[in-house]
Amino acid sequence: MKRVSYAVFGGPDVLRLIDAQEPHAGPGQIRVAVHAAGVNPVDWRLREGQVLGAHPLTLPSGVGLDAAGVVDEVGAGVTDVQAGDRVFGEGSDTYAEFAVLSAWALMPDGLTFEEAAGYPSVMETAVRVLGEVGVRTGQTLLVSGASGGVGSAVLQLARERGIAVIGTAGAANQDYLRDLGARATTYGEGWVERVREIGQVDAALDLAGSGVIRELIELTGDARRVVSIADLTAPALGVRFSGTAGSVPNALAEAASLIARGALHIPVEKAYSLADAAAAHSDSQAGHTRGRRVIVVRPLNRRAG
Repeated sequence: MKRVSYAVFGGPDVLRLIDAQEPHAGPGQIRVAVHAAGVNPVDWRLREGQVLGAHPLTLPSGVGLDAAGVVDEVGAGVTDVQAGDRVFGEGSDTYAEFAVLSAWALMPDGLTFEEAAGYPSVMETAVRVLGEVGVRTGQTLLVSGASGGVGSAVLQLARERGIAVIGTAGAANQDYLRDLGARATTYGEGWVERVREIGQVDAALDLAGSGVIRELIELTGDARRVVSIADLTAPALGVRFSGTAGSVPNALAEAASLIARGALHIPVEKAYSLADAAAAHSDSQAGHTRGRRVIVVRPLNRRAG
């Protein structure tokens, strides 16, 4: 089978499309014929060799955590899916023709594989950080870097939970944030004052790692009311860095439920082939994403249902 891999840490140019042995499902796992894989910041952070204790690896390594595809192998003890089912979930080395998943859910009707591949990690992260920041119904959450995959999920989850959101993003994504229910403003010079003009902030999330931790503390008045998923220096200022995954099965179940009733939609901004994985990483690192980027492994991409 074909798989994207790297033998040394470095930039996108270290990625190679290679022939590899097919993986097989162990107990409590499933194997899928991958149709699409999600592109996440953790993918290129690992490729660069950043220390992320939740995702230990050895070289050479495959790439990717998220995938959507068709079950073709079921491990011992798995009873909720069978061969032929369309699923989306999280596993390892998903930039490949076949991948093993450790958490999954059936794809909701009407969802394409490309769309489904963009949900697992971003939904897990969004559910986790909303819990960690402690924001409640009736309060206001500030989201820095709100237009990407995690931000898109956070805005929609907050809306469902009765939490008001102020979101920052580039000028081109202001209407996008408003469509998701946020009060939007641009980042850049004067952004703190613009946020203050919009309203009081009870808690804040840093999703972009753009060096705004001090300002988020200033706006909330308490470092304990700020959580970052992108700035490794945040703990030095008393801010929690969230890098350890919560319950992926619970996040997938919530995603499937919200998608099925039309309460959650994260658009796919761009799709890439396996051979273009390096370009996908370069674009992801450049930021300014609206929604998700995915790798298409099998171009025939029928909707579920």
